[in-house]
Amino acid sequence: MRANGVLFVPLLALSALALTACSTTVTGGTAQGRPLSASHAAGPGSTSAAAGNGVDCRYTVPTETPDANTKAATKDVGVPPAKAKNSGKAVMRLTTNLGPIVVDMDAKAAPCAVASFNYLAGKHFFDNTKCHRLTTAGIWVLQCGDPSATGYGGPTYRYAEENLTVPYTRGVVAIANTGQPASSASQFFINYRDNTNLDPLYTVLGTVTTGMDIVDKVAAGGATSSDPNSPTDGTPKVEIVLQQVTVSYA
Repeated sequence: MRANGVLFVPLLALSALALTACSTTVTGGTAQGRPLSASHAAGPGSTSAAAGNGVDCRYTVPTETPDANTKAATKDVGVPPAKAKNSGKAVMRLTTNLGPIVVDMDAKAAPCAVASFNYLAGKHFFDNTKCHRLTTAGIWVLQCGDPSATGYGGPTYRYAEENLTVPYTRGVVAIANTGQPASSASQFFINYRDNTNLDPLYTVLGTVTTGMDIVDKVAAGGATSSDPNSPTDGTPKVEIVLQQVTVSYA
């Protein structure tokens, strides 16, 4: 789902481009065309809650019936604990077919997002999944985190956006969404060039500290698009597979 080029996880919108995940509520583009959005927005529904130290996170399971594409692409692994650590750092290690990518994450600035990725990694949610989207004009991102590789996939739950003051510069990793509030999920994008024209709508998860050369290799290969109106937004020609993803708190 693309709005002139930016994605959400499944693809969202960025001023003129959208980084989002695929959703029937997003118009224009293809399922893989939105860099930052999730398949459907979070709405009223059952939520996990807890008390104690740390921060309470609201992971919401939407109650509306998803469209057929989203339903088929959703991977149910449950819902994370509501209590999340809100201090220190965490490290996400992506073992790919092209080599390792390491992301330093800020548990203080984005505690619920980091806790969600920690939970999903522990459930092997990302293992053996392809990065499904590459954009090479307007915005420059590699988007991953959809087990179905369609742009519609993600877990059953959604959560609110965090850490929206950091610019989307080269190496920054952010979470795609549907363009609706509290629609972050599992799809994420790596900025391989500065995307300073992106609106601050996507949670900044962290920064790549190792492996940007791998992202550059994929970007240099270009994209194969199924949409003639968006030839620079599609599936990476150089396939990159997340063979294993782990998260550990420092």
